[in-house]
Amino acid sequence: MRNTVSIRRRGRRHAVALAALLLAGGLAGCGAAQAEQGAAGGPVQLRLGYYPNITHAAAIAGLSQGFFTRSLGSGVHLTTQVFNAGPAEVEAIFGGALDAGYVGPNPAINAFVKSHGALVRIVSGAASGGAGLVVRRGSGITSAADLRGRRLASPQLGNTQDVALRAFLAAHGMHTTAQGGGDVSITETDNATIVQLFHSGQIDGAWVPEPYLSRLVDDAGGTLLVDEATLWPGGHFPTTELIVATAFLRAHPDVVARLVSANLDSIAWLRANTAQAQQAVNAALLQLTGKKLSAAVLADAWRRLDFTADPLAAALATEAAHAHDAGLLGAVDLHGIVDVRLLNQELRTRGQATVASGGYGPQ
Repeated sequence: MRNTVSIRRRGRRHAVALAALLLAGGLAGCGAAQAEQGAAGGPVQLRLGYYPNITHAAAIAGLSQGFFTRSLGSGVHLTTQVFNAGPAEVEAIFGGALDAGYVGPNPAINAFVKSHGALVRIVSGAASGGAGLVVRRGSGITSAADLRGRRLASPQLGNTQDVALRAFLAAHGMHTTAQGGGDVSITETDNATIVQLFHSGQIDGAWVPEPYLSRLVDDAGGTLLVDEATLWPGGHFPTTELIVATAFLRAHPDVVARLVSANLDSIAWLRANTAQAQQAVNAALLQLTGKKLSAAVLADAWRRLDFTADPLAAALATEAAHAHDAGLLGAVDLHGIVDVRLLNQELRTRGQATVASGGYGPQ
């Protein structure tokens, strides 16, 4: 299986331009091309994106343990790409380079809204929890009020953790700008660089996903100032969703059904085999990033996450409102963003409880 590492950051204007081009005819062309490909008898090409994070353990385990290969079968040729954050991955879907991907809820919402509901559908969840704001010990930051005038970081402008950070600051009366100005300066950079900046004292804190949250706490001596779970009812919030390009879903619902089934297999394995799963995911992270996690970081990160196929769709409106309030998203209409019919069909087959679409699509 080919595994291409592609971590790119471009401006939001470019992504919008690409979306406009696709909406002018690219989506239909992509769907037609995929349909012709299947009709010709050749293997269907499925290009899947994900991050080298524990929050994407369903993808990592699905690949390393062969769940995708077994479920998709010989009629599907699967290739993968690795990204640092959701906006870059969504841009790849905009550009026609990906058919499906594991992303945070905010990039999924952004893609849906910017394409006027045409580009993507959330077909399953993958993980919840596992994010928060870590600050340097000894920085004098002990409360939200102490963040004013400080320099913080997030993985990428408009990604799920970036939006969470800006929403938290706004809730405490602090204004931020996309250019890094305002009451708190926010630097957008990849997660690995955030760890380096934190170590060197160039930033005072960062809102990051696992395993970087635990790395900042356990390896860099940081203090968890805000566990994002404390900001949500019941402590549940979506961290990773499985999205599919709408054109691909329409052309190949059978392939998407098998992808959803593989995702369920991976999640079940992660939940039932904690020790083995941690070792397997850590080995894959070593291969992807050149580094493995310490036992303490791995255990702490795993403890903060819940691997679940429930996309927690009811929380999407709150996520969208946060992005809108931060000035990163315009008017929001999420109707149609979720389509969990294939997921619920598979859950019924397995005798498991179905999930809700939150009123945002068929279930």
